[in-house]
Amino acid sequence: MRRAGRRPEKRSSTPRRGCQTAAMPSAVTLIRSPSLADAEYAYAATAPAGARLVFLAGACPLNRDGTTAAPGDVAGQAAVCVVNLRTALADAGATLEDVLSTRVLVASDQRQDLVTAWRVVRDAFGAHDAPSTLFGVTVLGYPGQLVEIEAVAALPPGS
Repeated sequence: MRRAGRRPEKRSSTPRRGCQTAAMPSAVTLIRSPSLADAEYAYAATAPAGARLVFLAGACPLNRDGTTAAPGDVAGQAAVCVVNLRTALADAGATLEDVLSTRVLVASDQRQDLVTAWRVVRDAFGAHDAPSTLFGVTVLGYPGQLVEIEAVAALPPGS
């Protein structure tokens, strides 16, 4: 439970199992407000001046051949989105621990579908609970697509 007057936490990247290179400290500081209700995510995040920002297109549940993965399965599509998000981040030299914020879009008017997608994303991010907004939307861009994850990451200055 959060205590009043708690200072913003600085979270650092941790080495991933099987990683060949040393992890660099994250440029992201997650901020929790003692004035707002407890949440499963930080309310804000900052990056220092000079940080290299990485703006990711929405990670979609697409297989390498461009077909939609896990048709009709919100959790399955969210998991594929996370895998594709990790890949896009890695291609930019980043990890999930470098993410400043996310937007999770779910094509459904059922709250339970949104919660299902959110749990997959939340679990993937673990202790790095970056600020996130969860949206229920009417439709997404690919046939059968139910989930998409947008993200902004920050890398340390000079990286």
